[in-house]
Amino acid sequence: MRLDKFVCDSTGLSRKEAGRVIRADEIEINGQLCRKAATPVKPDDEVTWLGNTLAIIGPRYLMLHKPAGVISGLGDPVHPSVFSLLDEPKIDSIHCVGRLDVDTTGLLLLTDDGQWSHRITSPKHECAKTYIATLADAVDAAEAQQLATEFSQGVMLHGEEKPTKPAEFELIDANTAKLVIHEGRYHQVKRMFAAVGHKVVALHRSQIGGLALDDDLLPGEYRALTAQEVELLGG
Repeated sequence: MRLDKFVCDSTGLSRKEAGRVIRADEIEINGQLCRKAATPVKPDDEVTWLGNTLAIIGPRYLMLHKPAGVISGLGDPVHPSVFSLLDEPKIDSIHCVGRLDVDTTGLLLLTDDGQWSHRITSPKHECAKTYIATLADAVDAAEAQQLATEFSQGVMLHGEEKPTKPAEFELIDANTAKLVIHEGRYHQVKRMFAAVGHKVVALHRSQIGGLALDDDLLPGEYRALTAQEVELLGG
């Protein structure tokens, strides 16, 4: 690999910026200054920039605690993007694994590994997603049993031709319920509750597949997934 490409891939600098730092005597290979952008870098070479060792940025797998008011995509004039919360090089190569509505909080995955992302979001894999919904109106035990039955059979959403796939409903308290779905239709959880006569006033995604949101992450914080977590979701 050429030195300038190695610098780009390990720092997020553009090719022009990489050439500039190389010509400025800021790059060393195995302790020796190198001013030629085309110099080949071998796998066992140590490349440093102002004394800091560089390494090519590998696939990234991130868990973010999405706060409300932030969109899962590029920002708009009203709402900032989740990418504004990340401090990562080459951020333009990272994408959201699925999306959360602007007012929905909780677990959001981000990666630059398209195949891994596809394995999670592909409808054929039916990856489970767990949501905690706060409802405007209270639900008693009798209605909770009825809702569990309706959701387990699938409900017809307004404007669609096919019912949802079976979902698991559990009442946590009078105004709070857990719903596990296995697909990802537009505003699906809110629309499912609306179909059975309930309005969702707050929504939080707590889990994707077997991966739960880290309790130590505050809204707006993120961390890298462990190798075991990556494997758990489709590694």
